[in-house]
Amino acid sequence: MEYFPAPLERLVEQFARLPGIGGKSAQRLAFFVLGLPEEEAQAFAGAIIDAKRGVTCCPVCQNFTAGGLCPICASPKRDGTTICVVADPRDVAAVERSREYSGHYHVLHGVISPMNHVGPDDLAIKPLLERVSKGDVEEVIMATNPDTEGEATAMYIARLLKPFDVRVTRLAYGIPVGGHLEFADDATLMRALEGRREM
Repeated sequence: MEYFPAPLERLVEQFARLPGIGGKSAQRLAFFVLGLPEEEAQAFAGAIIDAKRGVTCCPVCQNFTAGGLCPICASPKRDGTTICVVADPRDVAAVERSREYSGHYHVLHGVISPMNHVGPDDLAIKPLLERVSKGDVEEVIMATNPDTEGEATAMYIARLLKPFDVRVTRLAYGIPVGGHLEFADDATLMRALEGRREM
């Protein structure tokens, strides 16, 4: 039995399709949108349509852009000899927040995941190989997540990059700032010990 009018039910269903949004959150969002003045609701809907139509992938790094090269690829201040490979455009923002990296990026738009029917051909690996094959790249940093799929993707790409005589590195992993050793899992502790450095 439907508790709400059909248009409201459809709106709730659409919100429920978003990642991390359950039924109750979807209802809350739908009611919030219904409570907006007409102009704000139009602006909200327009922003979704504009983003869908206006956001494309950078032809070099595959990151999101509003057409043409992304700001990072277009910047002459960035180090073109280093490429940081990430799974998702959100990961670019995370690395940029650190303010420690000044090279270029390459966004795969996913990771190899047989369980989800995602293979190497579904990712933006070929453009990465084309970039490295030009000979300007000295180091490729694999910055995929430290889970099974992320590790498998990093190892797969590292094998493909072997013939290009380029240095392939992996992000170090360890104990987070503010974390406690007693709560760290065995794999994290092992990586933290392996990646230790002199003080």
